[in-house]
Amino acid sequence: MHSQSASAGHAHSVSRGPLFRGPLSRGLAAAALAGSLFLAGAASAADLPQGDPANLGLAPDRLETITAMLKEKVDQQLFPGAVLTIVRHGEVGYQQAVGKRTPGGPEMTTDSLFRIYSMTKPIVTVAAMMLVEEGKLTIGDPVARYIPEFKELQVAVDQPGGGEAQMEPARRPITVQDLMRHTAGLTYGFFGAGAARKAYLDNGIGDPAKTNEEFAKAIAQMPLEHQPGTTWEYSHATDVLGRVVEVVSGQPLGAFLKARIFDPLDMQDTGFEVADTGNHGRIAEPMESDRQIGPVALYNPAESRAWESGGGGLVSTARDYSRFLQMMLNGGELDGVRILGPKTIAFMTADHLGPDIKPGKYYLPGPGYGFGLGFAVRTSEGLSNVPGSVGEYYWGGAAGTYFWVDPAEDMFVVYMMQSPKHRVPMRSVLRDMVYGAVVESGAQMQQGSN
Repeated sequence: MHSQSASAGHAHSVSRGPLFRGPLSRGLAAAALAGSLFLAGAASAADLPQGDPANLGLAPDRLETITAMLKEKVDQQLFPGAVLTIVRHGEVGYQQAVGKRTPGGPEMTTDSLFRIYSMTKPIVTVAAMMLVEEGKLTIGDPVARYIPEFKELQVAVDQPGGGEAQMEPARRPITVQDLMRHTAGLTYGFFGAGAARKAYLDNGIGDPAKTNEEFAKAIAQMPLEHQPGTTWEYSHATDVLGRVVEVVSGQPLGAFLKARIFDPLDMQDTGFEVADTGNHGRIAEPMESDRQIGPVALYNPAESRAWESGGGGLVSTARDYSRFLQMMLNGGELDGVRILGPKTIAFMTADHLGPDIKPGKYYLPGPGYGFGLGFAVRTSEGLSNVPGSVGEYYWGGAAGTYFWVDPAEDMFVVYMMQSPKHRVPMRSVLRDMVYGAVVESGAQMQQGSN
């Protein structure tokens, strides 16, 4: 489904210090109280201060129940192991590694490397918005301005009863905004049915041997599944966006991400390939019976591939992704490094669908959610079957990774595992249990500090 290649954005070996390198904000007594909730590995879940869960409005006993649940799932052999991190008010309130890194292998540690698949999409969308802030790109631009092959497109209109699809011209160009919010009319070929999806499969769209340039030219020759701007349909759109970033920046996608996001945010182990052989043992693996995403096998992060998939090719750690999300929650800045302006972050995490764009065959954000630029965005307190706050945003990866950011609670959660089969049920369980552990709301804590 997704892949990655050798690039300047490699995960690499680093010299590691103590479990938490940032200063503790609560003192030694608070650290001792929180200590039972943390499992030290070779690296921390994030270079963020360790906090006392109770002072952060989290119930320690309920957090321990989450740990017990994860251990039970591991004992049931649903997946070998997992890493879960909860950060609130800029401090790590919970961080735990459970189980094994690989089936029957070493203990899971917090520096384990995970295929994050579609959790690549928010990072690449941030990269594109950096170019927007620099005046080099606008989201209303037609994609054909940067990739001429997207100039004249055809839409495959499936016929009732399964007859041969009819082709009609696209009524308007695909825009950069369409790529960011999955309204380009593109799709994926590895799940579902339809003429456009079949064309992707028949023509090898997503071949990891193709470069980003070759991929973009190839997919532009395929029929669209929907008229641009009419329908939310999960797709290769962010892969195309990655190519737009390359054209505008003049750099390979991996090199741009490394220079402009990973290095500035000290995301030490995030990239399109685990190039250093000394780190291959840190790669987390699923159960042997759980290595497929539909018809596609999980890729090997240790292998070099030509395609730097902006939609799903990155490998990362809980530590690194926590730094990315803390930057987002801070309004675009972390440790004195500004990636984006706060108004841009607010723009990205607003709903960009509205009432006129209809859900496609598979509306993955779910009830109560719209979609922004790179993220599903919660628009209603209810409707969804999982708890959350209006304005919360999230996404996940097909191999089992998942995150959500709740600005109203000043909190984010990063969950790392490798299990395509069990990814969806685990997300609901984690939501229920994490919000059950929030015993003092963000509003209550704000009032208490006034």
